[in-house]
Amino acid sequence: MDIGVVVIVVVAIVGGVAYDALKMRYKYRHLASGKGFDELQQELLAVKERLATLESIVTDKKYQLKEEINRL
Repeated sequence: MDIGVVVIVVVAIVGGVAYDALKMRYKYRHLASGKGFDELQQELLAVKERLATLESIVTDKKYQLKEEINRL
């Protein structure tokens, strides 16, 4: 294998890892400052509402009966 190819691959990997590390550092610094807390709280509430909807669909007797019929 050519040494130039190896150097390019190593630089690409190191660059990608460094980019991800800086991105994560910025994200956690932003969250720690409290600016992103309200956004996360709103997103969590939206996810909880969606989960409740999915739970009601899955626990519905008509849904369970339909699944049993489909299995047969």
